[in-house]
Amino acid sequence: MAIVLYITAHPLDPQSSYSLAVGKEFIEAYSEANPGDEVVHLDLYKENIPQFDADVLRGWEKLRSGSSFDQLTDGEKSKVARLEAIVDQFVAADKYVYVSPMWNFSIPPVLKTYTDATSIPGKTFRYTEYGPEGLLTGKKVLHIQASGSVYSEGPLSPLEMGYSYLKKVLQFYGIQSIEAIFVEGTALKSQEQAPAIKEKAIAQAKEAAKSF
Repeated sequence: MAIVLYITAHPLDPQSSYSLAVGKEFIEAYSEANPGDEVVHLDLYKENIPQFDADVLRGWEKLRSGSSFDQLTDGEKSKVARLEAIVDQFVAADKYVYVSPMWNFSIPPVLKTYTDATSIPGKTFRYTEYGPEGLLTGKKVLHIQASGSVYSEGPLSPLEMGYSYLKKVLQFYGIQSIEAIFVEGTALKSQEQAPAIKEKAIAQAKEAAKSF
């Protein structure tokens, strides 16, 4: 049995979001094809994800300096413990499905915060005498990203910093099997094509679910 983290980063619902609509179809097709797998949905807009603030940085520094967890302040304890739980859940998974829109050429802030929370030395990567080494080999990722214009190719591709950023981070963790489905061009002048663009992406998602 595989554990799949279905990570969504959009504040609306599948009826109002292209990325979530495609993601919903993918995860339903995946669950149908893999009934024995466990799918865990993380709606990042509803999750408690501590930012790397003063409590977190001071708490980590105290622990590195030899202090016990009980010696941390209440604020430090709650945030450090929560970050530990987040990264442990991430490491325990076998597959990851990220669903997000492209905002201002990149990922939503809540997804960046979650990515920070999973980028922990000794958990997803480690430092060696030869440089950093990813610890999550053998895992798989799919990223479903929606955008109003076309960024996966063409003249705007240098501005794409959503999927490209996430891919680099995940490769840093040691994950090499990373796929993407782009739902793009939905806000261009030919907006009447938006439903067809979504349906094409849904078809891609259903097909990808068979082998993910």
